[in-house]
This record gives sequence, C-alpha cells and structure tokens, in this order.
Amino acid sequence: MLINNQNQRVCVIGAGVAGLSTGRYLKEEGIPFTILEATKYVGGTWRYDSRVGTDENGLPIHTSMYKHLRTNLPKPTMELRGFPIPRKVQSFPSWQVYYDYIKDYAEHFDLLKHIKFLHNVISVKRINNIWKVKHKHVISEEEFEEEYDFVVVGTGHHSKPNMPNIPGEKLFKGTIIHSHDYRVPDGYKNRRVLVIGSGPSGMDIGLEVCDVSKRLLHSHHSVVNFRTPFPTQYVRKPDVKEFNETGAFFVDGTFEEFDDVIYCTGYEYDYPFLDKSCGLEMAKQSVAPLYKYMVNINQPTMVIMGLVVRACLVVALDAQARYATALIKGNFTLPSHEDMTLDWQQRLNALLSQGKPLSHIHFLGEKEDDYYAELTKESGIERVPPVMFKIRTCDTEAKLENLYTYRNYTYRVLDNETFVRTVEE
Repeated sequence: MLINNQNQRVCVIGAGVAGLSTGRYLKEEGIPFTILEATKYVGGTWRYDSRVGTDENGLPIHTSMYKHLRTNLPKPTMELRGFPIPRKVQSFPSWQVYYDYIKDYAEHFDLLKHIKFLHNVISVKRINNIWKVKHKHVISEEEFEEEYDFVVVGTGHHSKPNMPNIPGEKLFKGTIIHSHDYRVPDGYKNRRVLVIGSGPSGMDIGLEVCDVSKRLLHSHHSVVNFRTPFPTQYVRKPDVKEFNETGAFFVDGTFEEFDDVIYCTGYEYDYPFLDKSCGLEMAKQSVAPLYKYMVNINQPTMVIMGLVVRACLVVALDAQARYATALIKGNFTLPSHEDMTLDWQQRLNALLSQGKPLSHIHFLGEKEDDYYAELTKESGIERVPPVMFKIRTCDTEAKLENLYTYRNYTYRVLDNETFVRTVEE
C-alpha cells in the first residue's frame, strides 16, 4: 500500500522526544506538519514539575519525573541522531541536564514555530478517508477541528498510573501514592515504607527512599537475580495479599506494619482522544494491531510512537520518527493489510504459545537490534548501529551486578559495532 504525497498534512500529537524528533525529520523533508501540545512546554515527561494532580489549567500533570532522577541508560543511548550530548555531561545525566538537551534540540532544529502550545487534543476520528482532529485551547477553551492526511501519536505511555487494586487498600490508615506522584524522598525520613514493584522506577525509587527511611519493605515477584548489596534496612518481601489498617499480609503468610506505600506498578496505555474509527483495540497494557510495533494496521496513515518496551527508547524513537517520515514521504510501500495482519498474528501467536501475557507484545528486549535492521530493510532509513544494543546489554548486566554503582561507568562508542567502557572519574 503506497502512501505518496509530498503535500501530506501531518498532525503530530505531543511535543516530547517522540513529537520533536518526528517534527525534525518532517521539516527536513519539507512535509507540512503541526505539533499539538497540551502544556506550554516541550519535553514531555522529561520536564520536572513539583506539583502532582492537576496543573494550573486543570489538566492532569503529565510528567512522572522526580527531583533526583538520573537517566538509567548511558549517554550514547540517550542521544538523538546527529545532535550529540555535550562531552562534559556525565555518563548518566540528571533530568535537568537532559531536559536542557531536549530544549536545545527543539531550538536547534527550529521546531518551536511548528508547535501549538496549550492545545489539548480531544478527539481523532477517521471520516471519509481523512483524519479529523479536534483540539481545545486549554485557557480560552476555544475548540478547533482540522483535517489531516496523517497522524503521528507521540504522547508516550508514562502518565496514567496502573493501580494494582489490592484488597483492603481503603482500610490502610497511612499514605498511598503511585510513583507518578513521587517527587522527593524527604517525607519518608525515619518512616517505614512499602514499595511495590521492581521495574526501573521501583528499584530506583526504592533505593532512594531506603537512604532516608527507617525500614524499606520491597514487595515484588521478579525472578531477576539482583546481586546488589542492599543495606540492612532494606527487606525483600513477596506480593501483598491484603492490607489492613496498619500494614499488610503477604502471600507467604507474613505480616508487616508500615507507614507509607509507593506503588511502582507501571502505567496504562491511555489514548482517550482516539475514536473507535481509528480501528485500534485499546487495553490497559496493550495497543493492537500494530505493524512494526508502530503502524496502525487498520488505518496505516496513523503511527503510534514509542510503545516499545525494553529498548534504548530514545534511539528507538528516533528510528521510528525516520521510518514514519519515510512512510509519509512515500519512500517505500507498506505490505498489504492482509500481510501486515498476518505478521501481527504470528507475533501474537508466538507470545501466547510461550504463555506470556498480551502486554509482552510491545517488548523488544533481545530482538532490539533485529528491529532496527528490519526498519532499515523496509524503509531505507540509516540503520541504528548494533553498538547501541550492545551497550544496553552491558549496562543491564551492570545493573544486575550493583544498582548503586552501574552509573559509575562511562561508555564511549568507537564505531558502529564496538564501544569501550571505563569507570567515570
């Protein structure tokens, strides 16, 4: 199926890394586009906001950034193509430094004039072979509706908390928050804290709170062999069975008292503005059906960016932005609807045959470098160097070795295949 029109009108939703990188490549190809952004800032989740709940315009706070966050991937894997992070920046930058980098990127590629700030997208519909995008100015509340040939959704999936809904939760007399609303560890000083979840935020926030708390209970069911020498106040616990007023019973029959709970239980995929006419099946942990983890098979003039999990996300976003631009420009032809559906079904069947949940349909993991090769083979874009996946693999091992020290390493790319790792001075 050929999409070929230099005068495509493209709507990009969101001015985070996904939206900005897409805008950059569309601009380079001379393709008209508009980026719609609900806040008055670029950078999406990379902008820290001390507030939780809603912003000054009544919109939910989108960012999940906390005050002392540093990236959990090293500098080479956080760079956007052709725009190096300054050499003086430490190997795992703070959110402040990385956020400045994103703002510099937007200015360097002259993207700000293409962004409609404070425009919240409220609906995207497919009507008579065209996209109708309705958006509202969040201050004046004036509504606009425009027609587009192509829609790129770049709002990410780290803003709507996935709440575990554990029995007895309402009985508990202490505080309960999701990591989306975690900002600083100060309020947990000398307290007994339960952290639930062992993803990147669970491990990072858990160790940060552990530094100030009296006791840190970490509940999770991960089979990953973390070899970190945890401090004495860190106590590993299995899954919570139920809460009561002062604590919780765990599935192994033990009971612990604590003062506060932090759910580090991930996020839901949430695209409330996408109408049923978009042809996507939305679930809390999956979006289907997608070709190459991004193209809406039922309406292939829509691309959903950044749904891949267990990957160098910034590198993946940049590659997806280039693939989407090549698709919009008409540089290559997508397979037929039937062939894309078959490709999707085969991936789904492989997953289910292994007894894995549908949420794993977005996992790259060991397949990350193969994915970049596939994008290049189909679209003709420059290939993401295999060294990126090799750095991530090495970094993953460093995390398993010691979560306190993995950020002490510096990774320097020598060529497309090789890198050198040293201890940061």
